[in-house]
Amino acid sequence: MAQGTGRIILLNGTSSAGKSTLAKALRLKLEPQFHYYASDQLAEAGFRPLDKDVGYRWRQEFFDGFHRSIPAFASVGIDLLIEHIVEEQSWADDLKSILAPLDVFWVGVHAPRAELKRREHLRGDRQIGEALYHLKTHSFCSYNIEIDSTQPVGDNVTTIVDAWKGRPRHAG
Repeated sequence: MAQGTGRIILLNGTSSAGKSTLAKALRLKLEPQFHYYASDQLAEAGFRPLDKDVGYRWRQEFFDGFHRSIPAFASVGIDLLIEHIVEEQSWADDLKSILAPLDVFWVGVHAPRAELKRREHLRGDRQIGEALYHLKTHSFCSYNIEIDSTQPVGDNVTTIVDAWKGRPRHAG
């Protein structure tokens, strides 16, 4: 693949909104060269310091690095399916700036408050209230398409893939 042609589909939504479930299903319907990428992968692989207090002090730098790695992969032609929670306006501004030269398709992943609470309790691996705290993410971002993750996953995948294929191409 040619230099600088990597395309990006960025799923943004709260914790427990259904981004991971959606990403897994999308991967089966997108062109096979899409690479799945999420900050959680780095965290789960042990990337962060063992001492959580030390890790928290480096949290902003961790996400600055994650954000900058996105255009690094895309600049060498890698297509990315990214899962993220844009937690701050400064993150949204940073992403908008560093991703501006690239073909980025923003997907807002939503779920009603009651559903977010229900999922959070069912999961058992989230701090209760985290999902509602992250609802602010949607005020920081503008989207090419928005979906309700309480709708059938297959329907949401079809909606996203159709919108992705029908989007105006980025002039870059």
